[in-house]
Amino acid sequence: MIEITNLNYNYPDGRPALEGINLCINPGEKVALVGANGAGKSTLLLHLNGVLQGTGRVCVNGLEVNKKNLAKIRSLVGMVFQNPDDQLFSLTIGEDVAFGPTYQGLDAQTVADKVKTALEDVHLAGFEDRHPFHLSGGEKKRASIATVLSMSPDYLVLDEPTAGLDPKSRRELIALLKNLPQTLIIATHDMQMALELSDRVILLHHGKLAADGSSREILSNDSLLQQNDLA
Repeated sequence: MIEITNLNYNYPDGRPALEGINLCINPGEKVALVGANGAGKSTLLLHLNGVLQGTGRVCVNGLEVNKKNLAKIRSLVGMVFQNPDDQLFSLTIGEDVAFGPTYQGLDAQTVADKVKTALEDVHLAGFEDRHPFHLSGGEKKRASIATVLSMSPDYLVLDEPTAGLDPKSRRELIALLKNLPQTLIIATHDMQMALELSDRVILLHHGKLAADGSSREILSNDSLLQQNDLA
């Protein structure tokens, strides 16, 4: 379980980014985090594995997100950034996917097995020796997911996963995410994807929790979406 209690965070200039956020996300849930630009979606995601740390309390599987627990937290919560180029930095896809499990201290054979499995899971089997910058946008996105899956996280956190994808790549990515066993937390402006993938929607507005409920209930509420700059 991810438990967030009274989380507050201010931007460096002092402006509030998150105010009084209280949430629980249970194992196995598929959650869409929605809100207009500047609502605080990415900022909230970055608190889940300690990239940012505000005031309040964030716990993952009973462990508080703090400096002492960061290594364990980051093995539990896999973060996939909006831009794959922020995640793919090695000369080959295989090296990128191997980075996490190698950092975890696993032996070479176990790392190789995890790389193979992760690439198979995202339908990139045989891409170990491919250069990241020779891939299509959809392939890059899947490769960035593989770099996280190779660490066997409990939670998969994705920031705008369909941004910049063509319709075919978008459909393929949604199909892939539907079949992953991890708890999913997805920040998105793609309301159709949120409806297809998630059971629950969390709506942020100006850094505050505006709504939390079933995807169909929230995404069909035109008045609520208009009030929160989403329609």
